[in-house]
Amino acid sequence: MRSLTMEQLSVGDAAEFTKTVTETDVAFFAAISGDFNPVHVDAEWAKRSLFGARVAHGPLTLALAAGLLGMDLPGVGTIAETNHIDYRRPVYIGDTIRTRGEVAERDVERNRVRIALTWTNQDGALVAEGYAVVMPPKSAQL
Repeated sequence: MRSLTMEQLSVGDAAEFTKTVTETDVAFFAAISGDFNPVHVDAEWAKRSLFGARVAHGPLTLALAAGLLGMDLPGVGTIAETNHIDYRRPVYIGDTIRTRGEVAERDVERNRVRIALTWTNQDGALVAEGYAVVMPPKSAQL
């Protein structure tokens, strides 16, 4: 856990977060979001889908960046302004997803940082990519 201000951030700074997506994660996300699409929650139905098995909700993949941004880069005190994600391949239950964020741009005048985001699975395959624009804390929050 850290808290980096604009002055402490440089283009190229990076952080990573890795998590294995579990059955519980998908069930909780369905309950939180109200998305009980059978491709996420019904194994028999999902077998006949394009994916051949149950997959995690796309926004669950995006959510894996929340901890990285809010706890590490820039960290505690960060406020999200914009999130964008392009999905490249499905995330299956049991996949281990590495979320990587890297400072791509700094707008000192507006106190905004653009963080390039990538999500890869345990095989190194890109499952999603995108970015977040955040406001780093004005002062250390720890």
